[in-house]
Amino acid sequence: MKWNIDGGHSAAEFSVKHMMITSTKGRFTKINGSFDFDEANLTGDSIEATIEVDSIDSHDEKRDGHLRSPDFFDVATFPNITFKSTQVEKTGDNEFKVTGDLTIRDVTKSVVLEVEYNGQGKTPWGATVAGFSAKTSINRKDFGLNWNVALEAGGWLVGEKVNITLEIEGAVQPAQVPA
Repeated sequence: MKWNIDGGHSAAEFSVKHMMITSTKGRFTKINGSFDFDEANLTGDSIEATIEVDSIDSHDEKRDGHLRSPDFFDVATFPNITFKSTQVEKTGDNEFKVTGDLTIRDVTKSVVLEVEYNGQGKTPWGATVAGFSAKTSINRKDFGLNWNVALEAGGWLVGEKVNITLEIEGAVQPAQVPA
């Protein structure tokens, strides 16, 4: 069954160490894409998603501007982060491993998402929706996000490991009526 990601009910969030002692969190507010999901038969399951990098929100406008700059995401050159699955594997009752190609700054690396299927239901307006939670971690330097500042006491201003969490709601894509 084909589903559309509902950007208004989905979230792509991240956290990264700041000064080696605290975690700074942020999110991207514009997510879109679609996925095929049939919990009874995973052979055709897949996902394609796009995040608009300009929608970054780390709760600090000055930091957001720096993250959009060529020091980090270079939004003018690389406006989107994309993910395209290559394999879906059931690992538990409602748990899956989704392997796929993550592209940031025109660098593509394979990542594995640990996904939990949260179920599905009908909205008050009759649409069928399904929910998923996912998490993974990446090394930002693997994607060309290299900017940093050495700290006087040792260590770095920005950690290399980025923890990513996703909350995705999808709605069944309406059937196409033949012309």
